[in-house]
Amino acid sequence: MGLPRIAAYALPTAAELPAPRGAWRLDAGRAALLVHDMQRYFLAAFDAGNAPLAPAVANLARLIARCRARGIPVFYTAQRGDQDRRDRGLQADLWGPGMQAVAEHEAIVDALVPAAADIVLVKHRYSAFQRSNLDALMRARGRDQLLIGGVYAHIGILSTATEAFQRDIETFVAADAVADFSRADHDMALAWIARTCGVPLTTADLLETLA
Repeated sequence: MGLPRIAAYALPTAAELPAPRGAWRLDAGRAALLVHDMQRYFLAAFDAGNAPLAPAVANLARLIARCRARGIPVFYTAQRGDQDRRDRGLQADLWGPGMQAVAEHEAIVDALVPAAADIVLVKHRYSAFQRSNLDALMRARGRDQLLIGGVYAHIGILSTATEAFQRDIETFVAADAVADFSRADHDMALAWIARTCGVPLTTADLLETLA
């Protein structure tokens, strides 16, 4: 019950990424960025000074800065602490009661703090689209591509990418700006996304595309 302690592992390189079935190319005029679940509660399971978390956070910070500079909407997901058991639903069966309503749990880490123009969505389930208006907010801004970074690759990020695909939103995952329970879980998530619903790319490639 609850999150495991996560051992250090190296993030994937460009040469290690799975080839995607989709031939989509990220377009700054169509894209939105989703910073997924980068709250202190979720990141406490990592060694903050080592890979995968330290480089993933640094890469995600670079992507956020580039997106803001290009006028690309930046969305965040954030759960609320002390969830009512009825609202938490089946997540309680697998993960326990979750976070408490304190800054040490709920706050997004300092390196990735939302700016005034960014939009923070309340997270309810694995997918960021569940019980949120992410889809409507994207459509209102003329966005039909979603770039995702954050944690955890094989849970919320995979679920969000899958649902984005089913909403006809072209999805990209920043492969070295996400982290997971293990390198095996990380690789599995990227492989599944590449085969079924999205395009994994490195931060360097994404920054070049958005230059």
